Amino acid sequence: MPKLQYENIIKQMTLEEKASLMSGKNFWETQEINRLNIPFIFLADGPHGIRRQIASADHLGLNESTKATCFPTASALASSWNIELANRVGIALGQEARYQDVNVLLGPGLNIKRNVLCGRNFEYFSEDPYLAGKMAANIVNGVQQSGVSACLKHFACNSQELRRMNIDSIVDERALREIYLTNFEIAVKEGKPNCIMSSYNPVNGTYTNENKHLTDILRNEWGYKGVMVTDWGGSNDHIQGILAGNDLEMPTTDGDTKKEIIKAVNDGTLKEEDLDRNIDRILDLVFKTQKDKNKTYKCDLEANHKLAVEAAEESIVLLENDGILPLKPNKKVCVIGKFAEQIRYQGAGSSKVNSYKADNLLNLIPNYEINFVGYSKGFDFKNKANDGAIKKAITLANESDSVILMIGLDELSEAEGIDRDSMKLPESQLKLVDELIKANKKLVVCLCSGSAVELPFANKVNALLHYHLTGQGAMEALLNVLTGKVNPSGKLSESYPFKYEDNPTVNYFHKKLNTAEYRESIYVGYRYYGKNDIPVRYPFGYGKSYTEFRYTALAVRQTGVSFKVTNIGEVPGKEVCQLYVSLSGSRIFRANKELKGFVKVSLEPGETKEVTIPFDEYTFRFFNVKSNQWEIEGGTYYLYIGGSSNSFELKGSVKQVGNLSVIPYDPGKVHSYFDGIINNIPNNQFEALLGREIPNGDIQFINKKKTRINVDIYTTIEQLRYAKGWTGRLFSCAIRFAIWFMKKIGKGKTANTLIMGVYNLPLRGLSRMSGGAIHWEQLMGLIMMFNGHFFKGFHKFCKEGRIIKKERRALKKAQKEETNKNNTSEEPVKEEIKLENEVIETTIKENKVNPEINQEITPTEEVNETVEEFTEE
Repeated sequence: MPKLQYENIIKQMTLEEKASLMSGKNFWETQEINRLNIPFIFLADGPHGIRRQIASADHLGLNESTKATCFPTASALASSWNIELANRVGIALGQEARYQDVNVLLGPGLNIKRNVLCGRNFEYFSEDPYLAGKMAANIVNGVQQSGVSACLKHFACNSQELRRMNIDSIVDERALREIYLTNFEIAVKEGKPNCIMSSYNPVNGTYTNENKHLTDILRNEWGYKGVMVTDWGGSNDHIQGILAGNDLEMPTTDGDTKKEIIKAVNDGTLKEEDLDRNIDRILDLVFKTQKDKNKTYKCDLEANHKLAVEAAEESIVLLENDGILPLKPNKKVCVIGKFAEQIRYQGAGSSKVNSYKADNLLNLIPNYEINFVGYSKGFDFKNKANDGAIKKAITLANESDSVILMIGLDELSEAEGIDRDSMKLPESQLKLVDELIKANKKLVVCLCSGSAVELPFANKVNALLHYHLTGQGAMEALLNVLTGKVNPSGKLSESYPFKYEDNPTVNYFHKKLNTAEYRESIYVGYRYYGKNDIPVRYPFGYGKSYTEFRYTALAVRQTGVSFKVTNIGEVPGKEVCQLYVSLSGSRIFRANKELKGFVKVSLEPGETKEVTIPFDEYTFRFFNVKSNQWEIEGGTYYLYIGGSSNSFELKGSVKQVGNLSVIPYDPGKVHSYFDGIINNIPNNQFEALLGREIPNGDIQFINKKKTRINVDIYTTIEQLRYAKGWTGRLFSCAIRFAIWFMKKIGKGKTANTLIMGVYNLPLRGLSRMSGGAIHWEQLMGLIMMFNGHFFKGFHKFCKEGRIIKKERRALKKAQKEETNKNNTSEEPVKEEIKLENEVIETTIKENKVNPEINQEITPTEEVNETVEEFTEE
């Protein structure tokens, strides 16, 4: 075992102190050890802005946080394709985190957008691992310049929110490596983060926080030396997690897992030297992220707001324009759409930022040369159309030369913990668009959403701008683009299919209760559409400009490509030059083309620049599942260069010598993957790809009527509807009723919070997420009740509560004795005497209760003892 960096400190630590460091002290802080001068550190949410909560801590975004800059979400910033800009945003995030005494910033998130309906897609960069990895690496580099640690999340294969804490991602090894881990690999190797967060879900049968295969790749293959932290409440088996190389469990479990660690070391399950290795990494993170006491830290929120506006400007994508944009100053313009008044610029849940400033479009429009004639809301944030509001909107439109129409998805549609029901926009907005088109009005549609939506009207409007969720500077940036102060330069970081049914994962997403089968393998997003020549509304990498660019003079070398780009228009602009690679005559199945490099270049009218895109370790490789290593298949690789994934200005080729050791696939057994027709992969082909049987992903019922299940720690609140015990069914029913009722009375946000925080929560989360409100052994009592043993379970729940109370009192007493041990006063401390008497009385009463919870006792005895305990409690 390598020498520990903090060996001298670790040698002085007791086993109890070591165990205490492995879990949080509370919801956001780690445990300190004052006698050894080990401070605590503060971890805070912040993929696109710091969320350091003021009041009680929670993971759902309910309580207000301190003011901070809200930058564009990952889905928006990725559409800038500007890694230098991402780095500057990271620097600003790090400065704000340092100023707010945050040691670890929980972000960025870089999971792959496998399906357009994932409710957290706004928090992730792309459907492509190369783009996601490059953007994340540069944010991490920026954040950590201030001595704050970034924290990549969620490692890995966390591509849906429904049942996210239980759903087992069944994915073949090649897809795992090439699609779902390459993004993390780039970010780890180039960004060098000090912290990584494991995801909630299992991957191929093992929870990620204890998945040795994943941590071996991370630590042994990529050389990662930092801390691995669980997602909040995501620790399944803390001992197995430690053995796998996962270090810190968050939040606090109020001593539950500390006891487990001490017991595991004492009985030999966990070697103390293995625990020391994890402690060493935690200490490194703690000491690396401490403030320099000799430095004064400043935070310029106004300067950061200007950066947020710039980032938003570069992230806006122009999808359609018949020449109506930029708007002409002399034309009468009206604004329709409720998003002009109630702006949406970020997602909901743990990433929600209390923005330093965020003005709406109506307040800002007087600052621009726009002949503004009025505003009408046009719709409510409901699916049902408001005919009266539509009528008023049409009347206003008839008084205008052109209409700025603000539409999109509201906060209830995209949120952490909840997946979208549909790819469609609300009917209330679609009807409004149709009526405005029928009225033959000049329409400039401005769309806000964190992911792709169906756009049936796209070719019927005069202009279409997608401004994503572009942070607190969204409206200022949008007006700058609309008026021509800024030339739009964003490119889509994901494909926009015509309809949801075109999506490669449509037949596999949300189809099983306990598993998510990644049967599409490597064919995610444009890799699938290109392989099958399926037309899309807008391809990956697409975006228009107010100018035009010409590509010339391609030169191909063994080290990369170079070419010239010229702005042939009349206004300055920025172009994202993209390199795609394919192999002719490959003996393995592949996508037709894959993104392997990009550069964003700024050009004045008539200006020409030479652009170089080097080849790197990711350009030609594939993962060979037979040899279990990265290899290069020799042959002629074709190179495509242009402004999107299906529009190329230059083409070339390069020969590569390969090191292919063995052909990994028998085409006869997985022929659908060679053809790329992966919509309905049969079981035998998916099993051949996996190399094992497909696990059963459905609930296991214990009776023929399929109405009852055995409840365990993995059973969700939703699934308690099938519990044997009436208490479980009642609990689930109560939560379902509360969600229905909240939606009925218009409290959609509250309903979403219940879904996110409770409804799909596995029962272990009641303990792991509650910060000690429900201890593990109390949870075992609840599970007894849910399995039909009400009195036994109730008895155990109450008894464990008493034990915890006694332990807390004893701990408080010890802490007070430590505080007062140097007190020379002979006067006894009355509170200590009172506390000691309570402990004695509790112990006497506890001895009256039979400690053997599972022994056979009569119902009368069980009721009497349980009622007695409950009364005392």
